[in-house]
Amino acid sequence: MPSALSLFLTGACAASVFFTSLLGYFYSYLVFAKTQQVETEAELYDVAVRALMRRALSVHEMRQKLERRSDNKRLVEVVMARLTENGMIDDERYAKQFARQRTESRKQGKFRVARDLRARGIADRHIESALEEVAENTDEAAMVRQLIERKLRSYRGEIDQRKTASLYSSLLRGGFSADIVRRELRALTRQDVPETEAGSA
Repeated sequence: MPSALSLFLTGACAASVFFTSLLGYFYSYLVFAKTQQVETEAELYDVAVRALMRRALSVHEMRQKLERRSDNKRLVEVVMARLTENGMIDDERYAKQFARQRTESRKQGKFRVARDLRARGIADRHIESALEEVAENTDEAAMVRQLIERKLRSYRGEIDQRKTASLYSSLLRGGFSADIVRRELRALTRQDVPETEAGSA
């Protein structure tokens, strides 16, 4: 029958082997997880095309992606120019598609859409144009009203000021106009809504 010492040493040895193999795994992961660099225009262009097949990208996002794959700034600019010339990246088109999708599918307000577009490097002139186009086909008050009604149906018990304030803050974070949110909340809940500028711009 093996002694306690031999069992301990066997267990320690097994643990050592396990952790050594685990370290090897993480080392391999870090090595192979590092973004592989490309050296030719054809390779970098292929990176761009494959990225665009997954989703649309702004000019800023595309440049960031290419710069992660190549340290050659001139090569990056050559590929960027080629993508622009071929109409594959276009911030004006991107802004309009983004604004329409976020408004219609995600039910987000104009302030949230504008903020997210700026974070993607879109110029204000494209953002303003995109929001104007969306506004022509969107009734913000009706959208806010629908969101409020849906949320109210999910609440249990009396609709008190705490619930109203929580809903108000949520809608402001969603990017809707504070004036419209207050008006619609008052109409539907008969509750006083605190005035705050948080999330209204």
